[in-house]
Amino acid sequence: MARILIADDDPLLRALLQHKLAAEDHQVFAAEHGGEVAALIRDHAPDLIVLDAMMPVMDGFEVLRRLKADKATRHIPVVMLTALKREQDVVGGLQLGAADYLAKPFIPDELVQRIRRILSASDMEQGDDRSRRPA
Repeated sequence: MARILIADDDPLLRALLQHKLAAEDHQVFAAEHGGEVAALIRDHAPDLIVLDAMMPVMDGFEVLRRLKADKATRHIPVVMLTALKREQDVVGGLQLGAADYLAKPFIPDELVQRIRRILSASDMEQGDDRSRRPA
C-alpha cells in the first residue's frame, strides 16, 4: 500500500482517481491547487504524487520545480497528468524531474499501471518493502 497525493483542480477527476487508487489499496490524499501540496506532503509523506500542470495558486510545473529542488522531497516520484501535450510541455515536465507524463484525456487503468510500475521501481531502488511500513 502506498500513500498517493493527487493535485488537480477538477473535483470529478480527483474523485475518479481517489476511487481507482483506493481500489488498489492505496491511501489517497487530494489537493485542489498547487498551494496545498506542501502542507499535504508534510502531513502525509506521500510515496507518489499525481500532478496537474494547470492549477490555481501555483501551477504544477512550479510545484514540480520546488519539489525537485528540496532535499526532503526530491525523491518523491511525480506523474504529470495534464491536458498540456505540446512537445515543449512534455519534455519540460520530464526535464524538471517528472517520473512520467500522461496527457488528458487519459485511460484511468493506464495511469494505474504506470503508477504501479513507478512504485515497484522505487521499491527496488530503495530496497523498501511497503508491506512492512506502518500506515
